[in-house]
Amino acid sequence: MNADLGLAGLAALFGVVAFGAVVPVVPTGAAVSAAAVLARAEQPWELVLVVLVGGAGAWVGDVITYAVLRLAGRPLAQRIGWLGADDPDGALQHLRARLEADEVRSLLLSRLVPGGRVPVLLAAALGGYPVARFASADVAAALLWAGVYATVGIVGDALIPDPMVALVVVVVAAVVLGLVVPRLGRLVRVRRARPEGTG
Repeated sequence: MNADLGLAGLAALFGVVAFGAVVPVVPTGAAVSAAAVLARAEQPWELVLVVLVGGAGAWVGDVITYAVLRLAGRPLAQRIGWLGADDPDGALQHLRARLEADEVRSLLLSRLVPGGRVPVLLAAALGGYPVARFASADVAAALLWAGVYATVGIVGDALIPDPMVALVVVVVAAVVLGLVVPRLGRLVRVRRARPEGTG
């Protein structure tokens, strides 16, 4: 089977990642990893395009989500449950402080941890974070995110000689990575929160 990415594949990658960034039901990281496998199999120079196109899709999706959150405001966030009723302002201020401390790192981590992106975008949108500043910092974060998942694809493809088998393994690995990392993070936070001397 010919594993060719091409312009249609790049356009599909952009669409899937942008859509998944707005409606987070699509494993966008797995899409970038799979595209990297296909690019490496046929035209290795297309790996650069995979990172650029995947990053562009992520950025567009982030900007759309940011704009929707800014327009919809606090009532939508509370109705959907993104802001708790107990201390919504405190949570927003905490997230905004983290975002301002290191914009690119915060935005990158929010993309790598499933469920972490919307709270950070919400803090930026409702906390009065400057639009231009958010958009410029998110360029680097989106490209780094695409680079991470493209690397997952390249490593998987290098370890498995058959491109189609590598494609399946890489997609599964990217999805598993997206499910395991947040659980490990929660486990570490729970252990740190336990008082000393407790099990």
